[in-house]
Amino acid sequence: MYKILVIEDNPDIVANIYAFFEPKGFELDNAHNGLSGLALAASNRYDVILLDVMLPGMDGTKLCKTLREELHDKTPVLMLTARDTVLDKVAGFDSGADDYLVKPFSLVELEARIKALIRRHQDEHFEHSIRIGKLSLNAAEHSIKREDKVLKLTPTGFKIMHTLMSVAPRVVSKAELEEKVWGQDIPSSDALRTHMHSVRAQVDKPFSEPMIMTIAGIGYQVIDPDNS
Repeated sequence: MYKILVIEDNPDIVANIYAFFEPKGFELDNAHNGLSGLALAASNRYDVILLDVMLPGMDGTKLCKTLREELHDKTPVLMLTARDTVLDKVAGFDSGADDYLVKPFSLVELEARIKALIRRHQDEHFEHSIRIGKLSLNAAEHSIKREDKVLKLTPTGFKIMHTLMSVAPRVVSKAELEEKVWGQDIPSSDALRTHMHSVRAQVDKPFSEPMIMTIAGIGYQVIDPDNS
């Protein structure tokens, strides 16, 4: 089921959200201030982030902007706020938020907004073309090219590259990459390493500079060598 990060310092609101969503099978994490919320968002994968605007440590607007501009995190963000002016909404959207819900809100509406955001994000994730330097991927055509040369990847290799390129230059952990590619049915402990070897043989080996980087002890990332 979906995994939600709730960055909210009001314990009553947090308790209500947990009571509503956990019985439905949602998995939730909670941070009570902006700094711990940012740390959780940076170190875990979530399907959506519920973000209060008024937070201790770091306000929601700054947190969202940091996620988008510094961490290159594209996770859908739904702002929660007691302020309902046009300027407040504009500030939220300008920081990179995807949607805006004014307190007090209906939990049924919150669920509908969350599911709509996740659906939209998944549609964008699987239909648009991605270009990083001279490497391009077209999800609809299931094709990938580097320097206009068509690369021959297995379906699993294509999933790996799609996952890495979708969030580039963010580093994707080994666990996150395995979950994206295989879900809970990972074939073996060495499966990812084996597939990465095959992917690199196509994406990097025939070219002068590598684009797939291994970050020791963490995971993998795709970079544009011309801008690194």
